[in-house]
Amino acid sequence: MKCDKRCEEKDLLLYAVTDRSWLNGRTLYSQVEEAIKGGATFIQLREKELNEDAFLEEAKEIKELCARYHVPFVINDNVEIALAMDADGVHVGQSDMEALDVRAKLGPDKIIGVSAQTVEQALLAQKHGADYLGVGAVFTTGSKADADDVSHETLKAICDAVDIPVIAIGGIGIHNVMELAGSGICGVAVISAIFAQPDIQEATKVLKEETQKMVKA
Repeated sequence: MKCDKRCEEKDLLLYAVTDRSWLNGRTLYSQVEEAIKGGATFIQLREKELNEDAFLEEAKEIKELCARYHVPFVINDNVEIALAMDADGVHVGQSDMEALDVRAKLGPDKIIGVSAQTVEQALLAQKHGADYLGVGAVFTTGSKADADDVSHETLKAICDAVDIPVIAIGGIGIHNVMELAGSGICGVAVISAIFAQPDIQEATKVLKEETQKMVKA
């Protein structure tokens, strides 16, 4: 698979998606920094509850943190926030803005990720300018109640069909990441496998090592 200059496959190896439901008294900033220190290669800020002003302020802080560690930083769904605080890009789902429209808003230099569950969705996202695809849920997940399961056969078919990098998402952890070997993905996106763990830095480090083995297998 090829990847253009906006994002590289190595950046997508261990893609951490934030979730403030696991904060337990800590700040999201400190959790993200722990994940990056542990080896997270990409950060997506996912906020469903914060108002726009708080979201924007938080996004600016996390962007500064990611820039300091040279880790790509994208916003989940909210194209306006991504535009307002100059994020590295945005990740959109099938029910959000079309990749073509996102590209028109953000310009040619930003990273655009798109969620896909079928080969048809994947090919359309690629045609419309997506830089990478997030495919899932590949395992049962508690993080997204409406996530449809994607079989490993479909995951492989999507990887075979497109020229842009594909990451798997949904229920992935240290216990099952090796099951994705041979699918063609270049990395995994996780939430609880990092942010729900008591030692985020160590959990990230161990998961990254297993993910590297999986990708090479």
